[in-house]
Amino acid sequence: MSGFGLAGPPPAPSIPGWTHLRTGKVRDLYKNDLGNILLVASDRISAYDWVMPTEIPGKGAVLTQLSLFWFDLLADIVPNHIVSTDVPEIVEDRAVIVAPLEMFAIECVARGYLTGSGWSEYQINNEVCGNSLPSGLLDGSALATSIFTPATKAEIGDHDINIDFEQASKIIGADSAHELKELTIKLYDTAQEFAKSRGIILADTKFEFGRNKKEEIVLGDEALTPDSSRFWDQSTWVPGGVQPSFDKQFLRDYLVSSGWDRNSPPPELPSEIVEKTAQRYEEAFYRLTGSKF
Repeated sequence: MSGFGLAGPPPAPSIPGWTHLRTGKVRDLYKNDLGNILLVASDRISAYDWVMPTEIPGKGAVLTQLSLFWFDLLADIVPNHIVSTDVPEIVEDRAVIVAPLEMFAIECVARGYLTGSGWSEYQINNEVCGNSLPSGLLDGSALATSIFTPATKAEIGDHDINIDFEQASKIIGADSAHELKELTIKLYDTAQEFAKSRGIILADTKFEFGRNKKEEIVLGDEALTPDSSRFWDQSTWVPGGVQPSFDKQFLRDYLVSSGWDRNSPPPELPSEIVEKTAQRYEEAFYRLTGSKF
């Protein structure tokens, strides 16, 4: 068993004027009479397909405000789902009102550096999701060009599965797959260039797209946060191993060293791990936006 553990998902707070739709790993979704969605980012954090029993204070606000920063920066490339930031006081700073979208059934991942599951696959066949790469690369190596490495969308507790472009085309159609690939790479390359100007390496990231009522492709969910991306410190980057990061890799590393078997509900997180994880999220926000959180 995985996902939320034995206790199941936490009860979503009641919000006047909004009807609770569902609870995900990190977000709670509500709907109003106009058909708009209230997307609330909680302070929950997940790793290895489990939601941790301990929250990271302020994390939901960091995710929301950083996503808004990127949505604004990238608006000339693709429209996003934001309708309003005027949200109920109970979820202030960590929620947005968004338009409903018919989401594409794949995760759109872009990689400019070899690491994580991409590094694991590369060691087998010098490929990542059907993208052939030169031999001799290391964990953390920069790629000559950014690559598109889609994945399936998993239910809570299941694993996302990396797929190649051909498989993605079968799931969402060839035309849509080509459009999403082009958009994903363009968004990633633009964001990567900006991040480098702030001393941050954007190693990889995940986007989610959907179609609105006009059948236009729209960027949804979150964008370029420490939950959906790997952020490395450019000044300390050295290929050949784990990179110091401003994301939840710190939490993953702790969980691996803790002896947790990843098959049973995860343990409560020590206060030191909670504090250091929160610091990394806030540092990413500061380094990228120039504003203290």
